[in-house]
Amino acid sequence: MKRKGMLLFSFVVLVGLLSLWGCPKKAELNSTSDAQKETITAPATPVATPASGAESAAAMRSDGSNEKATATTAGMKPVYFDFDKSIIRDDAKDAMHTNVEWLKAHPQAKIDIEGNCDERGTKEYNQALGQRRAASAKKYLIAMGVSPSRISLISYGKEKPVCTENNEECWQKNRRDDFVLAQQ
Repeated sequence: MKRKGMLLFSFVVLVGLLSLWGCPKKAELNSTSDAQKETITAPATPVATPASGAESAAAMRSDGSNEKATATTAGMKPVYFDFDKSIIRDDAKDAMHTNVEWLKAHPQAKIDIEGNCDERGTKEYNQALGQRRAASAKKYLIAMGVSPSRISLISYGKEKPVCTENNEECWQKNRRDDFVLAQQ
């Protein structure tokens, strides 16, 4: 009888360990001073973009597909990320250089970098990941000579997808930073 009890206890412990091992990691928000803190939550209203050729976040593509256009400032390009990563990829550096040149040509412009994620993962995890992606782009722009006072961060997590299909091609389009003019 003791042996059956030990066997049952061992089985319960094993199942418990396996279930904990399979649980996703929680997002860790890093602590920063008040001067370094950036916005992590999405504003109630979308950030406006200039009328000079910028696409609306809710605009549909002209080919009639379900895919929404990204909200980027005219002359600035979105930057895309690998799954669960916030590092600026080598293939995104051309877009970042284009964005730096635009910012240098418009020295009074202030921008919001909007961090976005694909639909996978919890809301909280994707909020934190979107924040890290936006912070990574900000760090890159600052290293290229853009004043940090001109850049604000917003994380939308998975709340602003540009594509709603359930496949890798679509998810890749949602793992991005958008660069939009800040509301004055």
